[in-house]
Amino acid sequence: MIELRDLRDEDEAILFQWRSEPEVDRWMSDADLPSREAHAVWFQALRSDPDLRGWMITRAGAPMGLLTLTGLTSHHRRASWNWFLGSAEARGRGVGRAAQVLGLDRAFGELGLHKVFAEVMADNDAALKAQSAAGFRREGYLRGHVLKDGEQRDVVLLGILASEWAELRDDARRALSEAHLIAA
Repeated sequence: MIELRDLRDEDEAILFQWRSEPEVDRWMSDADLPSREAHAVWFQALRSDPDLRGWMITRAGAPMGLLTLTGLTSHHRRASWNWFLGSAEARGRGVGRAAQVLGLDRAFGELGLHKVFAEVMADNDAALKAQSAAGFRREGYLRGHVLKDGEQRDVVLLGILASEWAELRDDARRALSEAHLIAA
């Protein structure tokens, strides 16, 4: 089963390892790979700052990736959504699809958000397809929006509203439960 669990101290090292891998880093639209110290500071903030939430994506208890929400204290009741699969064995096996469903449940249920939005590199076809399948809609296109590896890259803006998720939720959860990816 795929689950989201709260972060633990030992997760910081695996997250840094994943973040250091070229297959993961190539899709990160933030700054270049942080130093070990900067990564540790970010990880502690992720666990203690009320504006941030992060969960380890697990399959059968083993870490597979990370899902985060930032901007939680905004009066707009919206947050920025980021996720990645660090474990190569998780990719293409429904782990990301399941993690998104579980994450959207937390965002709109537990956290009471109105909207979740994301910025995805325009050439990251797998992420665009996965987020579209989860119900995210394209809201914009930002040309030359991020500098990655010395190159200006385009970004697609995606978003989903709580009301849209409410319409999709039951079918999405049922399909994943029937595929034995998440608990019913």
